[in-house]
Amino acid sequence: MANSFNFELVSPERLLVSEEVTEVVIPATEGEMTVMALHAPTMTNIKPGVVSVKTVKGQVERYVVFGGFADILPTGCTLLAESAVAVADIDRANLTQRIRNAKEDVADASSDQARQKAQEYHDQLVVLEAAV
Repeated sequence: MANSFNFELVSPERLLVSEEVTEVVIPATEGEMTVMALHAPTMTNIKPGVVSVKTVKGQVERYVVFGGFADILPTGCTLLAESAVAVADIDRANLTQRIRNAKEDVADASSDQARQKAQEYHDQLVVLEAAV
């Protein structure tokens, strides 16, 4: 049996997950990252995407996150999300509206840097929409 560690997924609205798990896959800004027990200490930003959580019972639970950051230690991982929801509970209308808003932000950007950041966020949301 694989070693387990404590994982917490927290959004401003509520605590979504707090349990012992064997593996968590997070959408880090540098690329997808798999966290397991005894992982090296790391902090990373999270981009919009899907977090997959493998419980000690072997079940896989999936959550959509819209940004945030993860604090990873050998004994646990805490993901603080700007917004998060279980994939089964995703509101497609809300996701579509977020994509529309992001597209408007690209058009309304006042600088090249702001436009690039808004475009990256829009592109991440489009990829997320395809993933769920």
